[in-house]
Amino acid sequence: MSIFPIIRLSALLGMSSLAAATTALADGEVNIYSYRQPDLIKPVLDAFTKETGIKTNVLFLDKGLVERVQAEGANSPADVIMTVDIARLMEAKDGGVTQPVTNNDTINKDVPANFRDPQGEWFGLTTRGRVVYASKERVSEDAITYEELADPKWKGKICIRDGQHSYNIGLFASMIAAHGEDYTEKWLTDLKNNLAHKPSGGDRDQAKAILAGECDIALGNTYYVGLMQTNEKEPEQKDWAAAIKILFPNAADRGTHVNISGMALAKNAPNKDNALKLMEFLASGDAQKIYAEQVYEYPVMPDAEPSDVVKAWGPIKPDTLPLSDIAGNRKKASELVDKVGFNEGPET
Repeated sequence: MSIFPIIRLSALLGMSSLAAATTALADGEVNIYSYRQPDLIKPVLDAFTKETGIKTNVLFLDKGLVERVQAEGANSPADVIMTVDIARLMEAKDGGVTQPVTNNDTINKDVPANFRDPQGEWFGLTTRGRVVYASKERVSEDAITYEELADPKWKGKICIRDGQHSYNIGLFASMIAAHGEDYTEKWLTDLKNNLAHKPSGGDRDQAKAILAGECDIALGNTYYVGLMQTNEKEPEQKDWAAAIKILFPNAADRGTHVNISGMALAKNAPNKDNALKLMEFLASGDAQKIYAEQVYEYPVMPDAEPSDVVKAWGPIKPDTLPLSDIAGNRKKASELVDKVGFNEGPET
C-alpha cells in the first residue's frame, strides 16, 4: 500500500484513520518524510529498492514536518526523516521526533564524525559549500578567506541575501565557533558596510547581480552554480553562472563552511528494521554519489566522487569544526545580525 492514499485519507478523516491505515503497511516498505523534493531523491531510493526489494514511500513537506510528526505521535508512519540542512536536522532532534542510532559501525564508517550528531540523532549525506561567487572580469584573486570580506578594499562590492536566512546564519555561526562572539560582531559590521546594497534576493540573484555589475563578489551555495549551469528552462541563468568563478574561502587553513543534507531515524518508526537498512544504504559511498549527483553537492565520504559538474569547480576542503558545534551558535548569530542592523545595508 502506498503512503500517498493514506495521507490523503488522513486529511479527510483525521489522524485516527491514519493510525488504523498504517497497520496495513507491508513489512517490505519504509516511509520517508522529506524536506527534499521527491524527484531529487528518487534515483537513490530506486537503487535501494533494486538492491533490497524494500519499497519506499515518500511524503514531501516544504514546511511543518516536525509539527506533523509531533501531531501524529506514537502512530506516526514516519520511519526516516530526510532534510536539506543542519538547521532542520537540529529542529527535528530538538522537537523530539528522532531517536538515536548508536553503535552502528556501517553508518559511522561511512559518515565522518564531524557530519553526524554525537548522540546519533542525525547523519549527514551530502555537503554544499558556502562560497564566494567572484566576477571573472573584475576579480583577479583566486583565493580568499571569510575574514577578508571585512576588508575595506571590498567596500561597495559585495552582494548577499537576507542575513537571517538559514544559509547565512550557518556561516555566521561558524565564525563565532572559530573566533568568538566579539570578533564576529565586528566582522559582521564591517561586512555590512562593504555591501553594495541592502541584502536581498536568493543566491542565484547574487550571481545575476555580479553579471549586471552591481557587485564584484557575493556569498552563495555551491549547488546553485550547478543549477544555473544546467538550467534549460531559464537559459539566462547559464549566463549568470558563466560570469562567476567559485572561490573556496579558507582553503589554506581551517576550510570552507559547509552545510549538509541528512537523515534521521523517526522516533516511532513502525518499520525500524527497514529504516535502518535504508539509512545504512544511504550512508554508503555508492548511494552518496548517486544522491550528490542529483543535487550538485559533495558526498560526505571523502573517497566518494562528486559529479563531473561539481568536480569542475575544484576540490573543496570542508571546515573541520563539528557541525553540531556550529549549530549551537545559530541563536547567537541570529541575534548579532539584528544587533548590527545587517539587513539595513551599508551605512551611508
